[in-house]
Amino acid sequence: MSIYATLWSLKFPRYGDDFFDCEWIRVTAQGVPGHIGTPTPGHGYEDGDPYADFLPPPVAVDADGDSEFMRAVVFVTEETKKGTSRAGQEYQEPLLVLTGREYAAIKFDELHTRICDALRGHGP
Repeated sequence: MSIYATLWSLKFPRYGDDFFDCEWIRVTAQGVPGHIGTPTPGHGYEDGDPYADFLPPPVAVDADGDSEFMRAVVFVTEETKKGTSRAGQEYQEPLLVLTGREYAAIKFDELHTRICDALRGHGP
């Protein structure tokens, strides 16, 4: 079972810059619900958070397992959607990882810029 829920997929310029006849790549936003790894007693993680090495800190949840914000939103492409040898749920090279609070607060133009910067990598 996956810890991720697909929120959306959009096409972006493969290398972060839009130009005539550029190649496009699908970027997918994968949400991690608040109950995943939660420190709140009674939700199965009393022995610790198995996702702490690759996700932002867990969030508290109510008795029903609900939280105000997701734990995280991870942005990936088909090329970066593979799990690592350490953990099948850990993406090898996500483009961007935000906390649920950051995702809820970010404006789309800023998110677009950050994704394009990540696609651009260390190029010009």
